[in-house]
Amino acid sequence: MNTHLLLSILGQAEFETESWWSTIEKGGTVGYIILGLSLIALSLAVMHFVQIRRTALLPEVQLATLEQMLANGKTQEALEYCVDPSNDTYLTRILATGLLRYQRSAFGPFELKSSLEEAGEEQTSRLFRSTDAIGLIGTIAPLLGLLGTVLGMVGAFKTLGTEGANTNAALAGNISEALITTMLGLVLAIPCVALFSYFRNRIEGLSSEASSEIERLVLHLEEAQGTK
Repeated sequence: MNTHLLLSILGQAEFETESWWSTIEKGGTVGYIILGLSLIALSLAVMHFVQIRRTALLPEVQLATLEQMLANGKTQEALEYCVDPSNDTYLTRILATGLLRYQRSAFGPFELKSSLEEAGEEQTSRLFRSTDAIGLIGTIAPLLGLLGTVLGMVGAFKTLGTEGANTNAALAGNISEALITTMLGLVLAIPCVALFSYFRNRIEGLSSEASSEIERLVLHLEEAQGTK
């Protein structure tokens, strides 16, 4: 009795697994495209979670090192530290532009803030553009689902127009494809749109923090200039 019950449970589980995979397969070519995009979106999300964080954009070690250099008037050393490829971060790319302008221009102290603002806007725009791919996937996923729906309905109408054929199974398959692709498109689009908004808000918050930190660093240059 127990063996019979166990076999029944295993058979039911196998049936449910096969049904799930067969349901996904009914999405057809469009369904596989959506699944492929979901893998790409997952990779992009992981990459953005790693890259768009304070420890990656504004490392505390770099902030402390640069503050010590600028406080001691070592502007050239600070610039060399920023342009070193091993220290390449959001912070050093912005500060390197400002320090370079500060040293090379006769009006460097007056142009420092404007150059830092321009560099900050450019680097922030680069971060925003890096999230465009996941936003694009969130936009086109429902459209792909709609395309699958249209293809499925076209197939259903063709099936209805076929004479002398057993149309029930074919018609059900066409309708399943139409509904499954819509579902897959929405399942992919909803988290992608949510993540796109989250990452952009995160970038805005970190850029504001970066502006405050950089302004604090360049105060040492302004103080040094004022004592001359």
